[in-house]
Amino acid sequence: MGGAGSGASFTNNVKALVKLKLLMRVVGKQFEPTTETTFLGKKISMPIMAASVTGVNSFGGDNAITEKELCRAIVLGCKKAGTIGFRGDTYTYSLENSFGIDAIAEADGWGIKIVKPREQRVINDFYKKAEKAKAIAVGIDVDGCGSLIMAKHGKHVFNKTIDDLKELKKATKLPFIVKGLMYAEDAKKAVEAGADVIVVSNHGGRVLDHSPGTAEVLPKVVTELKGKTTILVDGGIRTGYDVLKMLALGADGVLIGRDVIRAAVGGGIDGVYRIMDHFQKTLKKAMKMTACKTIQEISSDIIYSEA
Repeated sequence: MGGAGSGASFTNNVKALVKLKLLMRVVGKQFEPTTETTFLGKKISMPIMAASVTGVNSFGGDNAITEKELCRAIVLGCKKAGTIGFRGDTYTYSLENSFGIDAIAEADGWGIKIVKPREQRVINDFYKKAEKAKAIAVGIDVDGCGSLIMAKHGKHVFNKTIDDLKELKKATKLPFIVKGLMYAEDAKKAVEAGADVIVVSNHGGRVLDHSPGTAEVLPKVVTELKGKTTILVDGGIRTGYDVLKMLALGADGVLIGRDVIRAAVGGGIDGVYRIMDHFQKTLKKAMKMTACKTIQEISSDIIYSEA
């Protein structure tokens, strides 16, 4: 569950959020915040979704829960909470053993499939299967080109060009997501390729040591691309207060990885529901104390600045 090398990238995600401080604003009329929003045209209970972290065996959980059970817990638990579960890709996955897509099909399409940057043909095949499952969207984890576990098990992954991304965009009728972006220029290239959604992410700090925290690079991406695409972010988000900080920096929504994995292993579908419900409740508390009635009202004004 740690990070690559020294673990600096993993800890930088957390430290970047700790540095941000929220301004308490409490003088005004009584109100109850609402966390409801939309994502790719779908109404969701909160702008908080489960990240595509996959491969329970990679986290030492294979003795407690199977990969199939993990995917079912995340997709169905998120659906129960009124939000969406992303499902990813790992070396144990194939078209025949695509547990995430199976869970999405069981949830009547209520989920999103992300694929590692494999050969184009293989990615397309996964997308076609996700389409048959009526998934909400599909995407690619571009920072997966640095996946050590894929390489270790002979599953080749590659850097993707703008033309590669354009080809993948054209290959599916579903909305297209590009995940794993930490550089504004890369994010712009993803949008140029047609990405409907981009995800600012350093893979939880598991592919490159000494990268900055996602909260540090998010503002630069927002400055370049706000309004041109939907912007999500993950990395170090542990509470609804962290969610509020990311939204205040300009993200349209966030993804939660490690905490959802723990909840799935420990409590199955109900465990995932409970952790997502807790995130929603703490987000509402944070919104209440910063005078944000709706998700749309959240802005950088609630972030304290010493300047």
